[in-house]
Amino acid sequence: MSKPCPFCKPAPDGLVFSNDLALACDDNYPVSPGHALAIPKRHVGSWFELTGEERNAVLELLDRLRERVVEIHKPAAFNIGINDGAAAGQTVPHVHVHLIPRYEGDQRDARGGVRWIFPEKAAYWDRK
Repeated sequence: MSKPCPFCKPAPDGLVFSNDLALACDDNYPVSPGHALAIPKRHVGSWFELTGEERNAVLELLDRLRERVVEIHKPAAFNIGINDGAAAGQTVPHVHVHLIPRYEGDQRDARGGVRWIFPEKAAYWDRK
């Protein structure tokens, strides 16, 4: 028996924002202070299966989340990411967009950002 999708019936007290087609919440396993998620309400696994309206609804909430995080946590920058499919690291098969605040000094060298999923290819600026 598989576990129920945590994004299809989220706890009401965990919701930050919502609109007709999407919802937003803080990440239950944050990688930095303010890490949040924007999620379509319809259970679908891939960003590429969303309708244009659903994508717009998710992006609207991503903007609102950013405003909230800036006000509360005052980060220096953001990573925005989607793990689309198991081979990309997706662990909940319901598409969701991560908004990950970044802070000065949170990594020794932040250059390359998401490229570090393949460490041997990340530091392209050092290649001869």
